[in-house]
Amino acid sequence: MTTVERAGTASSPRTGIEIAGTVWPLYKLEALAGALVVLLFALLATQSAQVAVLGGAAAGTVVWVLGLLRERRAPTPSRAAPNT
Repeated sequence: MTTVERAGTASSPRTGIEIAGTVWPLYKLEALAGALVVLLFALLATQSAQVAVLGGAAAGTVVWVLGLLRERRAPTPSRAAPNT
């Protein structure tokens, strides 16, 4: 019998939260939350929508990219050293 395993599906555990039937990686939700917090604080501090939007977008992008890099560097069971 032949079996097929898809790389990156159920075999690799990833941290995420299911929203509307789709699992969102945690780093994406962290980036959205961080961007919203920076947006609100910048809007309150400067009273300028332009500054608030640019600051929120920059913060969200930085958190998103750093989270993606952190997830890619995290050891998975397939990349971990075998126990001997």
